[in-house]
Amino acid sequence: MRLTVLGGGGFRVPLVHQALLDDQKDPAGRCTELVLYDTDRGRLDAIGAVLAQQTAQHQGPSPAVRTTTELDDALRGADFVFSAIRVGGLGGRVSDERSSLAEGVLGQETVGAGGVLYGLRTLPVAVRIAERIAEVAPDAWVINFTNPAGMVTEAMTRVFRERGAGERVIGICDSPVGLCRRAARALGADPDRAGYDYVGLNHLGWLRRVMVDGQDRLPALLADAPALESFEEGKLFGADWLRALGSLPNEYLHYYYFNREAVASLQQATATRGEYLHTQQAGFYEQLRTGGAGSSGSGATGPDAYAAWERTRREREETYMAESREASGGWQRDSCDLEGGGYDRVAVALMRAISRNERTTLILNVPNRTAVPGIDADAVVEVPCLVDAAGARPLATGAVAPDQLGLMLTLKAVERSTIEAAQSGSRDAALRALALHPLVDSVAVAGRILDAAGGFSEHPRQ
Repeated sequence: MRLTVLGGGGFRVPLVHQALLDDQKDPAGRCTELVLYDTDRGRLDAIGAVLAQQTAQHQGPSPAVRTTTELDDALRGADFVFSAIRVGGLGGRVSDERSSLAEGVLGQETVGAGGVLYGLRTLPVAVRIAERIAEVAPDAWVINFTNPAGMVTEAMTRVFRERGAGERVIGICDSPVGLCRRAARALGADPDRAGYDYVGLNHLGWLRRVMVDGQDRLPALLADAPALESFEEGKLFGADWLRALGSLPNEYLHYYYFNREAVASLQQATATRGEYLHTQQAGFYEQLRTGGAGSSGSGATGPDAYAAWERTRREREETYMAESREASGGWQRDSCDLEGGGYDRVAVALMRAISRNERTTLILNVPNRTAVPGIDADAVVEVPCLVDAAGARPLATGAVAPDQLGLMLTLKAVERSTIEAAQSGSRDAALRALALHPLVDSVAVAGRILDAAGGFSEHPRQ
């Protein structure tokens, strides 16, 4: 089986590689070739060095690794394509965050104005990639982790549907699985044996039930304040608000429920998240390029590339959502949440289910069909799905609370206006996407943010 990673020079690729190494015990359907594609040869070489050291430390079979800067070469013969691109790099994220915060609204790469700006920049590239996949590797399954994951997955899905290729694009995210596992552990239950009722859009969802031995244990957790506030979401939102909601929100809903506090914390921070990552990752890649990771002075082939990567990764995880944690009282992440990844395990589980026909249930981003009442069939939602060789089929969620459904519909309108703007070049659609977002409190503010980002052409995408 051949897996192609788009954005193969990305910092988190070693997590995917490690998950593949851990999945090599069963010879049936395992990944035998990993192809890394990136437009930056230097980043590819750095990550290739990290992967080489991972492989050297691994006992047992491992996939052959190949790197390329040619897209069609990377796609040809692929069984699965994992898309994790970052259009504009971290410099683009920094600009998105700062232009939003300058207007007093949230600056974050997938939520609020920053998320819309990132979508406008990313969607044209993601659509072109989908077109090439449909042309060069029409039988490949596409696993999308590119943010904003919901709207990117929906835009890429349209390409395959228009070509009669079906629904071969599946979006993944590590936030829902992290929430579910933390809730189960707080209940003293095995996260792998519990069942989860989760509904929403990407970075906008709620855990509504935690089933253990046939019983919903979420009410007991909500009633136990110490247990509830023992993990990340409980600390972020507080026991009182979670009891009032009657559910556990995805961590990104902190930006909605505590918007004033989140924006104030972001404005007071010495650097945005994008600025922090930009500096940190630039240092990591430069260290490997110049040989600073090891004593050999041999650039990205230095003997300590993996150690340098692991140190950088650990720092990254320790500072994740630092401003939100500061706004909710200041606290450190638990050690079990610092291992990183989550999405890598979801990706491998998804590939295993499809390639080996191992039926499983995963929370994924897929077209709704009839799963969520009140949401149209083509809208990509984030819900539990039954996965096997036929792909991912969303499971019926039942009725959704009015406040949750209302927010989902509003954000879906924002996503679709962003897709329209990216495809048509319409400034009206781009302005509508920004102004309709519930975290952008003024049409005038939306217009100024759009202008600060360079405006928007009126020319359709070629």
